[in-house]
Amino acid sequence: MQQSDHAARGAAICYRAAARARGLLPWNHTFGGSHNVGLVLFNGGSLYIDEGKPVAKYFAETVRNLREIAPTIYFNVPKGFDMLASHLHQDPVLRDNFYKQLRVCFFAGAGLSQHTWDALDREARVAGRRRIPILSGLGATETSPAVTFTTPDNDRAGVIGRPAAGNLIKLAPVAGKMELRVRGPNVTPGYWRLFEQTSRAFDEEGYYCLGDAVRLLDPDDPSRGIVFDGRLSEDFKLASGTWVSVGPLRAQLLAALAPLAQDVVIAGLNRDFVAALIVPDSRACAIALNTPGIHDLAGLVGHPDLRRRCITALKAHAIEQPGNSTRVDRAILLSQPLSLDHGEITDKGSVNQRAVLNRRASLIDDLYEAAPPAHVLVVN
Repeated sequence: MQQSDHAARGAAICYRAAARARGLLPWNHTFGGSHNVGLVLFNGGSLYIDEGKPVAKYFAETVRNLREIAPTIYFNVPKGFDMLASHLHQDPVLRDNFYKQLRVCFFAGAGLSQHTWDALDREARVAGRRRIPILSGLGATETSPAVTFTTPDNDRAGVIGRPAAGNLIKLAPVAGKMELRVRGPNVTPGYWRLFEQTSRAFDEEGYYCLGDAVRLLDPDDPSRGIVFDGRLSEDFKLASGTWVSVGPLRAQLLAALAPLAQDVVIAGLNRDFVAALIVPDSRACAIALNTPGIHDLAGLVGHPDLRRRCITALKAHAIEQPGNSTRVDRAILLSQPLSLDHGEITDKGSVNQRAVLNRRASLIDDLYEAAPPAHVLVVN
């Protein structure tokens, strides 16, 4: 993070913040309150708080703010970057002002899709800038806040970098994957008066167990860092007993469906095959389908061209990933966005898989009907 610290000195930092109820990074969060505010105070920078939100109804405020303020470091959640990339492409004034002084982008809370990453790189070049570093990392409240950070040379999604200074990490085998565990001065000693929970959170060597699976970017060169491999708690088994790795599959599907899908929720626990709920990106879909008058999901999901494009993309993915646990056999395009109020989106802006599957259980049942209803996309 040395480059970010120096870049902040005497410069403006534009950062999205909002109340927890809106599903974005709250000030009591260790990253928003400790890392970002501390970064500005330590370097004597200026902090601009964007009250816009990464949903269609409120994002106009973000666009207005970024027309006025040219940041040097820009923090956001991946969903916010998804929406920003689309606006940068269509708004030259916004694009030129955004990139005028920008040195670093930083995202956290969820994974940024490679499609969005590449789009941000393209817009920077159109604005006459060389590639702007897009940084990230991984951590938890209990690690206040970071365990790993990426470096400016990284140009691919999914990489979470190398250990932060003073941290020791361990990759421990769990359920066929490698769980990331950490020990360091920034790690909490435990939960207040919750002795059993504290005991479960640490292994026999005193490493905090994050519950995140990772793998080496290059098995022959650990110094290149590690790659996020999903949340262990999200993975599940099919009826055949085969494990489904939700994180990697979700990333692959988003790449295959780009730019039409904003997110994907994976289903299939104790079922015969994997299925998915697809959250369309209404703005990208309206552009791709040339339907500028239709921006709501309900009006888009029945469009035959959208259904055809999604089926084609899923079939192409299935050819590349033919395994029963690595492809999607059926899918549904959601006509209603994921709900903050019902906990389908976390306060970090990431999708709560379990909450979505529970709340939309009737749609999951539709996916597995012997004779699927018309709104189900049949891939295989």
